[in-house]
Amino acid sequence: MRLEQFPRHPLTFGPSPVHPMPRLSAHLGDVQVWAKREDVNSGLAYGGNKTRKLEYLLPDALAKGADTLVSIGGVQSNHTRQVAAVAASLGMKAVLVQEQWVDWPDAVNDRVGNILLSRLMGAEVRLVDEGFGIGFKSSWEQALADVAERGGTPYGIPAGASDHELGGLGFANWAYEVQRQEQELGIFFDTVVVCSVTGSTHAGMIAGFAGQDRPRRVIGIDASARIAETRAQVERIARRTADLIDLGRDLRDDEITVLEGWAGDAYGIPVASTLDAMRLTGRLEGVVLDPVYEGKSMAGLIDLVQDGRIPAGSTVLYAHLGGQPALNAYSALFR
Repeated sequence: MRLEQFPRHPLTFGPSPVHPMPRLSAHLGDVQVWAKREDVNSGLAYGGNKTRKLEYLLPDALAKGADTLVSIGGVQSNHTRQVAAVAASLGMKAVLVQEQWVDWPDAVNDRVGNILLSRLMGAEVRLVDEGFGIGFKSSWEQALADVAERGGTPYGIPAGASDHELGGLGFANWAYEVQRQEQELGIFFDTVVVCSVTGSTHAGMIAGFAGQDRPRRVIGIDASARIAETRAQVERIARRTADLIDLGRDLRDDEITVLEGWAGDAYGIPVASTLDAMRLTGRLEGVVLDPVYEGKSMAGLIDLVQDGRIPAGSTVLYAHLGGQPALNAYSALFR
């Protein structure tokens, strides 16, 4: 099927805004950096990149008669917060498995930020001790079984809405949205920088841009600290999505780029470059990044420009995926 033939349930305001970052660009030198803002893409609980993915999963869930969305993520998962918001907006229930993905010594980690918002919106939150991992988990399978046992009809949404047949469609559509905005603005983004963890945001972009006429680099910045696992998942989802939308050719290996060097030793733990990137972007542009995703992808963008891997004269689109509510669990860093 062509992308436009897939059912889509609109959850966003429309195209997410694109804007230049002139002070950051001037600081970095002879590049133009723009941002596309998934953090302000929806009125549902601060939006974010997962809201865009859920636009394609929801028609499937509703067609199957589901009354409960069941998903999984870390304690401060942006994804589960967005699942809770979408469920509330449709009168559905949400069961959220929240694992200990981040070994972060914040006393209120499980009471503020994303998880607070999920509780506020009426989701059933289950705290689980298991650590970080982007694969399928027994705790999630148990939650699905529990919903069915008590008479509900569950719809399973894996971590990040990623390892799902339709998980890449939201950002394949994003790629075509970018193309339309380029035409309106009279600009071409030769380089796109995005954070990669569960993979389908980056993978969907790869598949969507692969169907366009003008070549560009889509650079994923690993924030999982498990580069081999993340790269493999990005490739698998990108190829699956390309087939799903009838790209008509195999993706080339050089279209799938995930770079390491900014994740630190573990998912969710900011390092010096993360905090430097957050402060620089905040002080130059008034744009707030988070320490789990955007701080790391912006650190990658900055270094890639400064060492010439993103060459002078480039026009770079930075994908801001949201995630700022998690800042509440990292408050000690900014005292």
